[in-house]
Amino acid sequence: MRTSHSCGVWLPIFAGLCASLVSIGLARFAYTPLIPSLIQAQWFSANDVVYLGAANLVGYLIGALLGRPMAHLFGNRNALRVMMLAVTAAFFACAYPLSVSWFFGWRLLSGIAGGAIMVLVAATVLPHVPAARRGLASGAIFLGIGLGIAGSGTIVPPLLTLGLQATWLGLGALALLLTAASWFGWPVDIAHAVASHATSADEPTPPGVYLLFAQYAFMAAGLVPAMVFLVDYVARGLGAGAHTGAMVWVMYGLGAIVGPVSYGFLADKLGARTGIRLVLVIQAVALGLLAVSHSFLALAVLAVILGSFPPGIVPLALARVHELVPSHHRQQIAWSRATVSFATFQALAGFAYSALFNASGGHHTQLFVIAAGAIVVALLLEQAMRWLPSRVETRCTAN
Repeated sequence: MRTSHSCGVWLPIFAGLCASLVSIGLARFAYTPLIPSLIQAQWFSANDVVYLGAANLVGYLIGALLGRPMAHLFGNRNALRVMMLAVTAAFFACAYPLSVSWFFGWRLLSGIAGGAIMVLVAATVLPHVPAARRGLASGAIFLGIGLGIAGSGTIVPPLLTLGLQATWLGLGALALLLTAASWFGWPVDIAHAVASHATSADEPTPPGVYLLFAQYAFMAAGLVPAMVFLVDYVARGLGAGAHTGAMVWVMYGLGAIVGPVSYGFLADKLGARTGIRLVLVIQAVALGLLAVSHSFLALAVLAVILGSFPPGIVPLALARVHELVPSHHRQQIAWSRATVSFATFQALAGFAYSALFNASGGHHTQLFVIAAGAIVVALLLEQAMRWLPSRVETRCTAN
């Protein structure tokens, strides 16, 4: 049964926003401003802190793989509730640095929860939203990611004045509050999901879905450098100092807040396919300009544009899945695989860029150029898909 009343529509959307805020926005991005304090307080060595940060990305990939099996066991609504509780427990557990393995395990668990929630949250909420509003609704759901990025620069510093342990406990309390606020907002699971599987199992997967998987993977590779190295590039690479770096990160967070809703609106108005093309062109240009820009104004504008991309492409890619795949069950499968594709390339890119950065002696600009290249590849893949069938047909005709 689809919800028609406006309050009934927005309550599940609010629950989805809370889930993305807790599991991705806070669990992943609040860790970044904690890194210097973790090292200074000698909780862990600098190498261990980086290693612990990677645990969340690895967990995200695992969670993307386990999301649908969890939903089959517990139902979407219960699985989402359990995953939000898992992230909350991880925040509280990280307040006690008993060992590296203890911390790694909880960071891994928070990543697993984030990946599972990313797979399940839209599939749980969007069937209850009118089709004409789904782009905007998905943007509102994933607005939580943007709020987390922005919140990482505003909530964490005041908490750190109370101490590192108090910061983790404060994040846990916030996650618990958001979990409780969303607890009864989740809609009832769609009862006919299994039936749709029986009717759609033999339907071929459209080629556009595989194209989306590939594009989404290269998007993941393209967003990592700005997401990870932007502040360091401004502060140390350009010699502008930590304060200017922090201001640029605030602008990045502002873009992250605007991105999901604006990209979702774009999907509703222009269609996801056209929206993806437009966004990829803008992002490729922005990354290229970032490699040669030095003024604060230019960096601030570019930070807003680049910040809109990580959370913004999620509702765009999801809208594209809905354009290509008709049945709800197959949409879930396609979105799960798209998330796995994204998570895999994001994790691989994270390690590859870090290795390249160290090998180059801390050369930031080449990372941004490579990222721009990844976005261009994502943009050209669609043209390649059009070219290949025509080449095959030409050869067949000639033979």
